[in-house]
Amino acid sequence: MSDDDLLLAYYGDDLTGSTDAMEALGLGGVRTALFLEPPTESELTGRFADLDAVGVAGRSRSMSPDEMDEVLPDHFERLADLDPAFVQYKVCSTFDSAPDVGSIGHAVDIGQDVFDSPFVPVVVGVPALERYVVFGNLFATVDDRTYRIDRHPTMSDHPVTPMTEGDLCRHLGDQTDRRTDRFDVLALESGGVDAAFARLVASDPEVVLFDTLDDSHLQRIGRLLWAYALELAGGDADTNTDDDGPLFAVGSSGLGYALTAYWAETGAVSPPESIPTADPVDRIAVMSGSASPETAAQIDAALAREDFTGVRLDTPALVDPERVATERDRVVDAATDALAAGDSVVMYAARGPDDPAIERTRAAAERQGIDDVGGRIGREQGAIFEAVLSESDVSRACIAGGDTSGYVAPALDIYALEFHSPIAPGCPLCIASSDTEEFDRLQLSLKGGQTGGERYFENVRRGQSDHWP
Repeated sequence: MSDDDLLLAYYGDDLTGSTDAMEALGLGGVRTALFLEPPTESELTGRFADLDAVGVAGRSRSMSPDEMDEVLPDHFERLADLDPAFVQYKVCSTFDSAPDVGSIGHAVDIGQDVFDSPFVPVVVGVPALERYVVFGNLFATVDDRTYRIDRHPTMSDHPVTPMTEGDLCRHLGDQTDRRTDRFDVLALESGGVDAAFARLVASDPEVVLFDTLDDSHLQRIGRLLWAYALELAGGDADTNTDDDGPLFAVGSSGLGYALTAYWAETGAVSPPESIPTADPVDRIAVMSGSASPETAAQIDAALAREDFTGVRLDTPALVDPERVATERDRVVDAATDALAAGDSVVMYAARGPDDPAIERTRAAAERQGIDDVGGRIGREQGAIFEAVLSESDVSRACIAGGDTSGYVAPALDIYALEFHSPIAPGCPLCIASSDTEEFDRLQLSLKGGQTGGERYFENVRRGQSDHWP
């Protein structure tokens, strides 16, 4: 490949997951920009010149198959126009999805209509996030205990896409008719890994799930897939297609870690000599829409400090047309007053999955005939956050919750993000590019509900990490 070719382009099925992928690439020395809409070649200039990888943050994790059909083909085709060697459909490492919501299998079908790859690699495990795939079964660690995903205390009872099957081949089988094969840990650790991979490819699989138990597996996967992608790009791969386009793959940030490990070994990229860090700031603003236990613990830890102020959102009021304006003004006033007094502020919609406000909000929305409760609250959170940041001089902010991030970031006219430094695995500090001057170059962290340690919000303020030295 030439120096100006893109190594990778990816579409993320939600915003926080997309920043997770960007972090994996950034830590490996891959200069990446994450856009909220697919960029054109003419837009990859100026501050976005000479990128190694391009990401697009989507929202397909919450889409129906019909909605995916409206959005994904155009996004995939625009990524293909950038002529990368590799295209990734980025998914969460919990792989939570269902035939009717966020169907990963349906995304595979759409992607293959565009890319027609000889097969679709699926790389899910991320040891850095304590997510593992062994003999096709997905495991995740919580509080130092590892669960199969269908026994996981949160994911097995997810309100939208509960994981009731740990075998990912069977899970995908409910979402696509394409046959899923497996490249397991025994093949990865054998002395004949290349021959085993060649035999698998020769069998004409449609989808291939790769086991991942540790980082050495990721490095081997990266080597196998990158060599195959280069053969495909050069027209040298033994395929049943005439296309020399990119290899289309599905994966978590584990795929990024796999590829960067191999790229670093070959000298294709140069990882930073030390982990990048951020200077501390005196205060931050946080907007949380997550109801996860992990985010609740983070809110509790922050509000136990004397320099953090909490502002609970009256979410039933936010879905009531007669009360919403008054509630919006109340939150903005309380938050800006706290920031003016020198405190950091955490604005939050819920404090854990058992928060009584959740049921009260659902009842209020039902009385108003509102179906899209999350969207209504998310848009109000975006309007509140935009006002708070506009009326203060905060230079660093945080959004907690994947869906919340998807609503709040656009309210700040953000069109792209770049990796700045890691805070906790999967939820880095980023630099925002915004069409609104006061938000351009804002330092912003976006975290999913289940990511980040208990001290995450304070660590964002300090610019430090409990994970990386």
